[in-house]
Amino acid sequence: MTRLNGLHILLTYRCLSACDHCFVWGSPDQTGVFTLESLYRVLDQAQQVRSIRTIYFEGGEPFLFYPILVEGVRAAAARGFSVGIVTNGYWGTTVEDALVWLGPLVGLLSDVSVSTDLFHSKEAVSPESRNILAACEQIGISASTISCEVPTGTAGRRPESALGAPVEGGETPPPLLKDAALGRGDIMFRGRAAVRLAPNAPHKPWSSFDECPYEDLEEPGRVHLDPWGNLHLCQGLVMGNLFHLPLTEILETYQAADHPIAGPLSAGGPAELVRVYDVPHAADYADACHLCYAAREQLRPRFPQALAPDAMYGVGLM
Repeated sequence: MTRLNGLHILLTYRCLSACDHCFVWGSPDQTGVFTLESLYRVLDQAQQVRSIRTIYFEGGEPFLFYPILVEGVRAAAARGFSVGIVTNGYWGTTVEDALVWLGPLVGLLSDVSVSTDLFHSKEAVSPESRNILAACEQIGISASTISCEVPTGTAGRRPESALGAPVEGGETPPPLLKDAALGRGDIMFRGRAAVRLAPNAPHKPWSSFDECPYEDLEEPGRVHLDPWGNLHLCQGLVMGNLFHLPLTEILETYQAADHPIAGPLSAGGPAELVRVYDVPHAADYADACHLCYAAREQLRPRFPQALAPDAMYGVGLM
């Protein structure tokens, strides 16, 4: 059995925005939302996997379905899990407002991670994220930010303003807290980023992408679960469906070498996936995720259960 320690629940694919770098094609047009019945079912199954310690609620934007989110956090905490949330922080309009949103989660929530960068806001650190960090400090919830660097030369960049500058029509937001981590990372060119950003990013030869740099496909430490029960090793790469088989059975029987997509990726990265299935490809790609995503798109008709759902591949969305 894989030693899974974290389950990240995609509460919904829906989001207020359609950011160029989004892994899951989040947008206002997306569908797919967890029901409470499904959440309870998932949490009960997760409780049977003794190695799972943390539950994160993500999206899309989980705060769009606030009552379901609050009950999900309560139910996860009641089962003994450490609980976190990843949000774009749209609701942090003031510190006082953020305190109201977070109030029902005090004593239940261990961590809040706020996505903030030039894809989400006119500022690299948005006023809303600052308000949420300040509110979390007041009530004793650990909080940090997640930020993606905008690749040089890519489309969709927002104009950057000085951090802490007054926002239009409002007051200067509180400064970024000294002890709050500003987690920065490179764009991973999968999902919408593969379409919107990869064409204008620097490229390398396809054959150079001979490993998966971000996911441990043989012994995953955390996986994502979507509203339809798909258990994702990586966004759009499914190891099983929790609504068809119990989570314990999926984990007990999973072997990367036996998985039609994870097997080649583990053996030699996206380049090996292309070779094994003789996938048509370009001469170069922006990164390993870009090649992998492009190959998986072409392989979906052949492996529909392993490469799912449509929502992860932007079908009907742009």
